[in-house]
Amino acid sequence: MNAAANGSELAPASSRRTRLRDYQAQLLERMQAAQAGAAQAVHQLGVTIGGERYLLALAEAGEIVPPQPLARVPLTQPWYLGLANVRGSLLGVVDLARYFGANGQGSAAGPDARFLSLAPRLGLNCALLVTQVHGLRRPETMTPAEDNPARLLDADGHAWTPLSLAALVREQRFLHVGL
Repeated sequence: MNAAANGSELAPASSRRTRLRDYQAQLLERMQAAQAGAAQAVHQLGVTIGGERYLLALAEAGEIVPPQPLARVPLTQPWYLGLANVRGSLLGVVDLARYFGANGQGSAAGPDARFLSLAPRLGLNCALLVTQVHGLRRPETMTPAEDNPARLLDADGHAWTPLSLAALVREQRFLHVGL
């Protein structure tokens, strides 16, 4: 490309440096505004597991896929459903409703059920069976429940429990699926 094509012949070097500095300053302002806006509007993924609603950090959640055929694994906990092949990766599938002890009841694999894989940064090839995915939620718009301040109530009166998947994968019980 010649100088006439990019317009550099018309502007002296000092003018180009000034424009570059102005551009960099504008870019920095936009990045800071985007970071401030992101901090103000924290979204979490809302899911139902069994009959309970949970809020999951987006950074801890991976891909959401329809349930895949499972290969059962003998001598494992009842809440460990087996292995699923999701896009060429084997994922251990866990029914959190059973894991949390929902009276032996698991998450129903109905038409709205999905597998939610854990984010790769959590270091565990695992997916959770969720009854329903509700999409993004803004916990800052919710109010603490009077009976349990750890739970949040949305504008429709639904109770949501924040769930840390990073803490879940550090639980020894969760890591030991064998009987």
